[in-house]
This record gives sequence, structure tokens and C-alpha cells, in this order.
Amino acid sequence: MKLYIKYMVSLRCKMIVKEELAKLGVPTLTVDLGTVETQNPITEAQRLQLKENLLHSGLELLDDKKSILIEKIKNVITEMIHYTDDLPKVNYSEYISEKLKYDYTYLSNLFSEVKGITIQQFIIIHKIERVKELLLYDELNLTEISFKLHYSSVAHLSNQFKKVTGLSPSFFKQVRQKRRDL
Repeated sequence: MKLYIKYMVSLRCKMIVKEELAKLGVPTLTVDLGTVETQNPITEAQRLQLKENLLHSGLELLDDKKSILIEKIKNVITEMIHYTDDLPKVNYSEYISEKLKYDYTYLSNLFSEVKGITIQQFIIIHKIERVKELLLYDELNLTEISFKLHYSSVAHLSNQFKKVTGLSPSFFKQVRQKRRDL
């Protein structure tokens, strides 16, 4: 049986879900970002208890199809940007559509309707979060980060970074460094 869980975006979240299912005596086959595959169907009582337990950890068991699809879109994007070394060579729209086996226009309209932002805006926000991480790790320079995240130029990355954060990448890095030195 497949379960869909909202806000499941890290390895820590995966561990929490595994623990909660183990407490309920539910054996799992796989636990991925946003999805869990159980060996057997779960009872309604187990479902309600799981839903309640997950809420205490800031996670949410999803029931309706639209919410599940929105969460799948978010998980594909999060995985693509944060957990994959190389971003796809095809357009993001093609990649998302191919991964979820839905027409991109349908996915895009649904996402915008429910989330209030476009898929493209969501991708930009996550790419900027990834840029912040990479700047803080201090292993790559801005040119390398720009290349890694498929920006057309460093200027494009810098402009997008400033639009989202209000800071230039170099100023962001300086501020973080000063805070660390205190």
C-alpha cells in the first residue's frame, strides 16, 4: 500500500516516519521523500493513529488526490535540486511531466491554483536555497555554482539571488561569515 506524506523533505523526516510506522507494527518496503510503501494495507485505526502521530512531528498524511499530486510535484523538484548532483539536461517542465506521467500544463495549473505560485517560482526559490547551501559550504565559487545549477551566467544567478533574498551572493556570504566569527 502506498501512503503520501506532506512536508517530508529530509532524511530526518524519513526516520521519523519509519519510527512511527514501526511503533504501529506496520512493516515498510520503501520510505522515500513524500511516499511510503507498506508491505500490507493498513487498517483505518492505524491510519488515524499514524495521521495523529505525524502531525506531532510537523508531517501530514495526505488523503485527497490533488494534495497528493501537489506533494509529488514538490518532492520531484526538491529531489532534483537538493539531492541530485546533476540537474536534468531537459527542460524542468519535461522532467517533471516525465517523472509524474502527467501533462505539464495540467500540473502547472493545479500547482498554481493550490499553492498560489507557479512551478517555475517554486523551482527558483529552491535553487536559491541550494545556492545558499553551496555558498556556505565554501567548496565552490559562484561561477562553479552557476554552472552546477544550470544558470546561463553568473549575472543571471546573482540577479535571481538578489530578487529572492534582497542580498547579493557575495554580501550574503560575508554576513554569514561575520556571524560565524562572532
